[in-house]
Amino acid sequence: KTQIKTQALGKNIRVSVSKMRRIIDRIRNTSYEESLVLLEFMPYRASYLVSQLVVSAAANASTNLGLNKSNLFISEAWENNSTYLCRFRPRAQSRGYPIKKPICEVTIKLSSKIVKK
Repeated sequence: KTQIKTQALGKNIRVSVSKMRRIIDRIRNTSYEESLVLLEFMPYRASYLVSQLVVSAAANASTNLGLNKSNLFISEAWENNSTYLCRFRPRAQSRGYPIKKPICEVTIKLSSKIVKK
């Protein structure tokens, strides 16, 4: 018995990993429809970006594998640290102070509730 999985990967998302983790932890192991409802009413800026990834993963599942969206659920979701966007702030005596703006990567895997033999 195997489960069919599809995924969507979001790179270079300008949100810190700790802020993204509170969103991802909430939608992990939920169904496709429930995750979209949860993301719509979360008060965070990054929830819209995660909802786009969930919709993209569902579109991959329905287009490439012919799966029904009502049978999908989020089996795996994780976030990784990526590089930093580095900017410099002018300081006293002609010095520059680095400002590191974090960037993360998000991966969402959807599985079907129906198991293929």
